[in-house]
Amino acid sequence: MTIAYFNGKIVEMDQPVVPIDERGHQFGDGVYEVIKVYKNKPFMMKEHMDRLYKSAEAIKLTINESRQEMEELLHDLIQKSGLEDAEVYLQVTRGIAPRNHLFPTCPSSLSVIVKPPRHLPEKARTEGVKVHLTEDLRWKKCYIKSLNLLPNTLAKQEAYENGCFEAILVRDGYITEGSSSNFFLVKNGELVTTPLSDSILHGITRLAVKQIAETDGIPFVEKHLTPDDLFEADEAFVTSTGVEVAPITTADGHTIGSGQAGPISKKLYEKFIELTK
Repeated sequence: MTIAYFNGKIVEMDQPVVPIDERGHQFGDGVYEVIKVYKNKPFMMKEHMDRLYKSAEAIKLTINESRQEMEELLHDLIQKSGLEDAEVYLQVTRGIAPRNHLFPTCPSSLSVIVKPPRHLPEKARTEGVKVHLTEDLRWKKCYIKSLNLLPNTLAKQEAYENGCFEAILVRDGYITEGSSSNFFLVKNGELVTTPLSDSILHGITRLAVKQIAETDGIPFVEKHLTPDDLFEADEAFVTSTGVEVAPITTADGHTIGSGQAGPISKKLYEKFIELTK
């Protein structure tokens, strides 16, 4: 079952819990993580916790709970949910205080939801997904997994209205990533993706794919990519905690590769699922 937690208490999903003077509600003043659970085991928990506390440090947010306390709480909530496979959403904000742009002295606020996981339809695994290219209008510190997701939401909605699954973001002529994913392409047997920087999220699934590629001897190249690189790719795909590895077969009307999920995309997905076990 879906289980929800807010500042020390398990609550009903439809129970009002966020006060008007909550910093996340009023300023988007907080950070979050999404963790996939496979057979009762949170996948790459350490890496998710590393990113959570790094994001918090980057916005000068002190999390009340230590890493050990946070992990213990998440394990406890997963157990209470009764879900073997799940998706955990946790959000930490600067707390509850009268509205003021300056930082308050109150403790941070923590909410967690444990719910059944999302699944990419099997048809999308084989036939791939369509993507839409659009301008990257986000701020310059995208490595921080902050609550300020309006530009991402607008891009995702634009993609949807164009009949596409995901928006691929372009800044200064180069692809950064997806609205809620990291972006990869395959060319001449090489796996190519945008270099890590402040301009993209340092994805956990991205890291897992890199580890798989290095283990399996697939050349892993980080370099800046243009829309034309995507249109001329042998394969392309996006990665995230929610979709894992999703092949791209159409981008703004351009057929990518054979128009079906390519062999390297398939192999990486299969190896990723093995890794989760």
